[in-house]
Amino acid sequence: MKKLTVILLSILASQLSPLQVNAQRLTVKTTTVDVGATGYEQPVTATFEMRNKGLRRLVIQSVKADCGCTQVEYPKEVGIGERFTIKMTFDARQLGHFQKMCLVKTNGTKKPFYLTMKGVVKSDMHDYSGEYPIAMGDLLMDKDGLEFDDVNKGDVPVQEIHIFNNGSKAMRPNLMHLPPYLQAITSPDHLLPGRSATITVKLLSEKLRDYGLTKTTLYMAHNPGDKVKQEHAIEVATVLLPDMKQFEKDNKDLAPKLQMSTADVDFTDFAGKAKKSTTVDLQNTGSSALKITSLQLFTAGLKVTLSKSEIAPGQTAHLKITGTAEELKKLRTRPRILMITNDPDHAKVVVNIKLK
Repeated sequence: MKKLTVILLSILASQLSPLQVNAQRLTVKTTTVDVGATGYEQPVTATFEMRNKGLRRLVIQSVKADCGCTQVEYPKEVGIGERFTIKMTFDARQLGHFQKMCLVKTNGTKKPFYLTMKGVVKSDMHDYSGEYPIAMGDLLMDKDGLEFDDVNKGDVPVQEIHIFNNGSKAMRPNLMHLPPYLQAITSPDHLLPGRSATITVKLLSEKLRDYGLTKTTLYMAHNPGDKVKQEHAIEVATVLLPDMKQFEKDNKDLAPKLQMSTADVDFTDFAGKAKKSTTVDLQNTGSSALKITSLQLFTAGLKVTLSKSEIAPGQTAHLKITGTAEELKKLRTRPRILMITNDPDHAKVVVNIKLK
């Protein structure tokens, strides 16, 4: 069965320790470890690294776990100045949150002390090993962009980014430059080498100011205090739909209706030219004025012009789209154009750009 390992770094000689006596000292940075999530019957191990900083050999008299579901490993004696580990392994045969303790008795402390491991066992735990195609230094990820599509005011949708520590040192990954309408939580927040974690990103749509497309750039940090790096950018796009209460059942016959010549534009062949243009016709077949309240681009490499933003019944407007070959080649995300209209059946309209 798979084992997960959580390592506590030893405290430096100059730092204060919670466990010490005058003649004999035992140091440890912390006595509690959050091992995060694991799967059912996938044992998880917390490894506590310690050091004998006393003037005589350290004798570990006993290490007793609080239940039979937790096994412990430890040395009987430790030399002067030597580092050592005590390991706690929980068998993960109970679903839900857990907190396991063991009582440690040594000649290096006046009183016995406890070591604690905590976490959660999930029945639907998914192993994302091998599914991290994007590298940001030693941190591997399954995606470098998020899209919250078709969001209504008041919705609180959630998306996840799965990450993997491919380096040799522990990390505390986090997302920087979060706007007020986004929240992000990393679990577990202490990511050891060879282990994975999940960053859960929540959208608070009530805090969005404008309908249509809102874009922002977040930055992945390996540890708190890291400097912003452009190569660690995470693009987030949100589409907030307008309120269509004005066109409820009684008024549906009075609503505008959008009819497009096409919703797909082919930019696969530039015929050796640097730019290419095409036009999409927008016709209003409804009974009231059709309003294009927002016209936005998801990516660079495109330019759009609209002949008019308000189209009377029976009239047509023209949307001209120009693509730049060199810029479109560099895109990492799918290029497309977003329109927000007052047509209740086409509040959000997407024009897709085909590149290959």
